[in-house]
Amino acid sequence: MRLTILGGGGFRVPLVYGALLGDHAEGRVSHVTLYDEDPARLAAMARVLEDLAAAAAVPDAPTVTATRDLDEALRGADFVFSAIRVGGLEGRAADERVALAEGVLGQETVGAGGIAYGLRTVPVARGIARRIARVAPEAWVINFTNPAGLVTEAMAEELGDRVIGICDSPVGLGRRIARLLGARPEDAWIDYVGLNHLGWVRGLRIGGRDELPRLLADTEALESFEEGRLFGAEWLRSLGAIPNEYLHYYYFNRDTVRAYQEAAQTRGAFLRDQQRGFYAEAGRAGLPAGAALAAWDRTRAEREATYMAENREAAGVGERDESDLESGGYEKVALALMRAIARDERATLILNVRNGSTLSVLDAGAVIEVPCLVDANGAHPLGVEQLPLHAVGLVTAVKAVEREILAAAASGARADAVKAFALHPLVDSVAVARRLLDGYATAHPGLAHLR
Repeated sequence: MRLTILGGGGFRVPLVYGALLGDHAEGRVSHVTLYDEDPARLAAMARVLEDLAAAAAVPDAPTVTATRDLDEALRGADFVFSAIRVGGLEGRAADERVALAEGVLGQETVGAGGIAYGLRTVPVARGIARRIARVAPEAWVINFTNPAGLVTEAMAEELGDRVIGICDSPVGLGRRIARLLGARPEDAWIDYVGLNHLGWVRGLRIGGRDELPRLLADTEALESFEEGRLFGAEWLRSLGAIPNEYLHYYYFNRDTVRAYQEAAQTRGAFLRDQQRGFYAEAGRAGLPAGAALAAWDRTRAEREATYMAENREAAGVGERDESDLESGGYEKVALALMRAIARDERATLILNVRNGSTLSVLDAGAVIEVPCLVDANGAHPLGVEQLPLHAVGLVTAVKAVEREILAAAASGARADAVKAFALHPLVDSVAVARRLLDGYATAHPGLAHLR
C-alpha cells in the first residue's frame, strides 16, 4: 500500500512512520510519500525517518520519498494522511496574542483562536479535498489537521465518507481510565460522545459491566490521573462523566485565560521557538547518523512534558506525572484504521465521522466524535445514548459556530465571520467578536478581506 502524508515535514510525522515500522503483516504500507511546501522541513524530517528506519533495523521498512508537488504526492495513493498547519506556528502564536489581548481564550482549536485557525484552514482543506477527488478518487483520507472535526466536515463536502478524522485525546483518556480500573485498554468498551475536543467518557464497560461509577466514587483514584487533577473529583462526580481535557477551557475559562495571560510565553510561541531549534539542528550539514532522531526525541519529550501547562497552573496541580506523558497514540489509531479498511479487519475506534442518525440534536452531515465500527467500507458510527442537557447546549452551540466558519470560508463575508466569533460560548460580546476579527484580519494576510 502507498501512504501519502500531507504536512510531511511536520513534527509528529515520525510517530506515524514508527508505527508503520512495527507493522509486518501482509498488505502493509510499503511506500510513504511526504508532501510539504517547505523544503527545509521536508529534508530534516526525511533525515529523522532515515534514522528511525536504521534504528529499527527491519528489512522491509517502507520506502520514503519527498515532494513539493501535490498531484505527484497524491497519484497512486491508497491512503492520504492530512496533517497540515496553515500559517505555521507563527500563525498559532498570533491567534493566541490577538485573543488574549481581548481577554478571551486563544487556544489552537477552542474559542477565538480555533475560529481564526478554522477560517484560514477550511479553504485550503477544501482545495486539497477537490484535488484528492480528482487525482486519487479511490484513496481514503485520514484527517488530523486541526480543528479536526471542522476540517473533516469541510473535506467531507467533496469526499463524503471517504474522509475520517482522528484525534489522540479520547484514546489517551480511555487508556488512562481503563488502567486505573485494572483493565487492559483493548478489553474495555469506552462510551465516549461529543465533538472533537468537546466530548465526555460516560461509561467504561469491562466484561459487560460499567465500571466508571466505581472510579467516580474513589476520590484518591480520580485525582491520580491528568483529567482527575484538572477537573477535581467533586466536579467529575457532579457531571457523572470524565470530560475530555479540552473541556477545562470551558468549565474553568476565567482561570485558564488568566493563567495564559500571566504566562511568560504562549503555547504557540513556545512550540514555534522550540521547533525552530529542532529543524535547524536536524537540517544541519554533516550531521552524524542518529543525530536527527536524537534531536527529535529530546524535543518531543519537552513538548509532552509542557502540554497544557497553563491549565495545570490554573488548577494548581503542578507538573505532569510520568504516567500521563505517554502519547495518546493517534499514530496507532491511524494504523488500526488503515488496517481495518485495507484488510477488512473489523475494529472499533473513536473517530470523527458524519453523524447520520447517531445524535438526534444534530443533522446527518454534522461530524461528531464517537465509537465507530470500521471495516472495508469505512467507519460506521455506533449507536450511543443521547447527550444530557448540559452537553447538548455546548455541542449544539459549538457546532453552530463551525457551520458559520464553513459559511464564512465559502462566502468571504465579514458578517458570517463575525457571527462565528459572536456565537461561541467563550466570546462574551458581539463588540469583542468584531474586534477579534479585525485583529486576525490584520495579523493574517489571508483574512485581510474580512477587515
